[in-house]
Amino acid sequence: MTTTPVRLQDLRRSLYVKAKAEPTWRFWGLYVHVCKMETLREAYQMAKSNDGAPGIDGVTFEAIEESGAESFLTQIRAELVTTTYRPMRVRKKEIPKDGGKVRVLSIPAIRDRVVQGALKLILEPIFEADFQSGSYGYRPNRTAHAAVDRVAKAIVEEKTRIIDLDLKAYFDSVQHYLLLEKVAKRVQDGDVLHLLKMILKATGKKGVPQGGVISPVLSNVYLNEVDRMLEKAIETTRSGRFTRIQYARFADDLVILIDAHRRNDWLVRGVERRLREELAKLRVEINEDKSRMVDLKKEGSFTFLGFEYRRKWLCT
Repeated sequence: MTTTPVRLQDLRRSLYVKAKAEPTWRFWGLYVHVCKMETLREAYQMAKSNDGAPGIDGVTFEAIEESGAESFLTQIRAELVTTTYRPMRVRKKEIPKDGGKVRVLSIPAIRDRVVQGALKLILEPIFEADFQSGSYGYRPNRTAHAAVDRVAKAIVEEKTRIIDLDLKAYFDSVQHYLLLEKVAKRVQDGDVLHLLKMILKATGKKGVPQGGVISPVLSNVYLNEVDRMLEKAIETTRSGRFTRIQYARFADDLVILIDAHRRNDWLVRGVERRLREELAKLRVEINEDKSRMVDLKKEGSFTFLGFEYRRKWLCT
């Protein structure tokens, strides 16, 4: 997890251990830890280390440092403690993508980045305990390279039938009420839930902002039930150490690999059907034009996290 001051580290560790030991436990009394100066200072240092452009208010780190970071954080704490804190609207910035398309970044003001960071520091260890082994995106001690290696290993194990699903505008389609319901299954703290609701509303009627500090955690919470379904499929079709299914997910980039034997034809259909059912519950659309079934043994190929996968036949 994130390196933090000792007391905050101990708190985060205890939250993780409790959440891991009791999967149905709902945490209360969290808001007081969000408001602590220790948490806010660490959140500020996290935001400062990432630098980034100012938000809609135009306030920069240089201006904050000039006036005094401690007084800046004291003001934020006062607003949080008195529940008068209100996040500002995010500043939108378009980033060009391939094919003439754009990705819209939502840039919060620095004060709001600090609050989101403080909330993340307290919530992250709780939900880290719930996240599944195939989820890699923006998680502590997990990398894109590890996700790529997981996929490559599955292919070596003859899991060569691929379900390659493209999620349509995933981050923009997250339903706030469903996300809050998922968070509330683990958090029984009205002040935390109210703060999170305000943060979400500052971005619009739905979606999690690409550029928000807490967005990666929230996007993983939203798709965690999809991961659980895939983990269950792996275990229920396991024969000893042999597994018929593998998957890897990095944020909204998801690939499922299924054993090549024809006796597993039903499994390909069953997993795709269940995937569609779970995504429909979340009101996440599949981009049918970009989604496909691939058989690597029939010279098919697919890409995942910028890498192209195909079978290479060696002649002797």
